[in-house]
Parts: sequence; structure tokens; C-alpha cells
Amino acid sequence: MTTLAVLQPGFLPWLGFFDQMLRSDIFIYYDDVQFDKHGWRNRNRVKGPVGPQFLTVPILHSGRTGQTIAQVEIDNRSPWARKQLRTIRQLYAKAPFLEPYASELEAVLQCPWERLLDLNLAVTALMCDWLGVTTPIRRASQLDASGGQSERLLSICRMHGATCYLSGDAARDYLDLDLFAQAGIRVQWQDYRHPVYAQRHGSFISHLSALDLVLNLGPDSGALLASQT
Repeated sequence: MTTLAVLQPGFLPWLGFFDQMLRSDIFIYYDDVQFDKHGWRNRNRVKGPVGPQFLTVPILHSGRTGQTIAQVEIDNRSPWARKQLRTIRQLYAKAPFLEPYASELEAVLQCPWERLLDLNLAVTALMCDWLGVTTPIRRASQLDASGGQSERLLSICRMHGATCYLSGDAARDYLDLDLFAQAGIRVQWQDYRHPVYAQRHGSFISHLSALDLVLNLGPDSGALLASQT
């Protein structure tokens, strides 16, 4: 069985994102769909003394309604990367594995990125290295797949010889299951159960960026992620 997953790229993704990557034989970045302004494409959360705190990459949006994820440009008029790194170092100053991970992330964030997609792919690739995720990755924008949403996803599955499509719950609202069934492709829903691990700053909070896990567990992070699959 060949399992394929398709997800929109995000900034400093959460553990469930990497769980889908790990469960897949082929992973597709859905980078040519419309950018969702209030989603997770340019932000994620880390943990502070008063709870979750957002790290946000500013983007240029004036007059750019309807742009795809691949088209979004970063607003570099402010030193956002430096501010984010300072926040991470302050919040996780006593985390057992702040280094070398913070320095490795710093090297990526401080590159002169212009497009959000390029930044997100680089950050996610770094986090994959930390977590031991080696799934082959493609980009939807580089594939010749057309049609409605379900038709496109089915076409992507077919061109990669996938026999199983792994999907998150959000797709239940629009995915045409009959279409996949007729094509002989099984749809598997991700049932991710977030692990609990030792965190800084009080009671455990789930659904943060996977950076939180790495800074707290270090080289054991990949094993914890894999244990959930």
C-alpha cells in the first residue's frame, strides 16, 4: 500500500503535521491554493508563562486579495526574525535543549527570505531533520493536476500510484469519498492523539509548534513522535 498525504505548508508546524508526514510514503505541499489570512501559514504558537504565545511572520497583503500560498511575500520592513528569536530564547531559556536547536533555527530564519513558502519549506525541512522524518516531498504547484478540490487530490494520488489517501478531519466537509472509492483509493482519516511530555511554564498545553517538543525533549523528540503512529 502506498499512502499519500496533502497539506498546506505552515510556519513552525505542530506535531500533527509531522505525524501525517511520517505516516505517508509521499507527502505533497498544497502550495497553490488560496492563502488563508487567519490560518497557520504564517504563524504558530509557543508556550510562555501566561500560556500560548503567537510567533507571526508579517506578510504583504494590501491589494493582494486571492493570492495563493506560493505567491505570498514577507513584509521585511520590521526585524521580525530577530524579534521571534529573542522571544524563543526568553521563553525557553531554561528548557533543557535550547541549544543547538535555537541556533540552527536562527540560521534559517535570518536568511533574506522574500516569499513565505520558501521560508516555511526551509523551516519544516529543518524540523524534519530534528524529528527524523524523511518522507519524500513534492509541491502541488509543480504537478499537472486540475479540476475541483476532490478531483485534484484524486489526480495527485493517481500520478504517484497511491492506494491510500491520508487526510485530516477538516477535509470531511468537502472530500468526495465516492470519487475515491470508484478509483479504488482508500481514504484514511488521521486520528492523532497528541502526546503529553514535560514542558516549561506549568500545566501541559497541546497543539503548539513542534518546536516546543524539540526544545524540551531534544534528541528524544523523534522517538516520541514515531511512538504515536
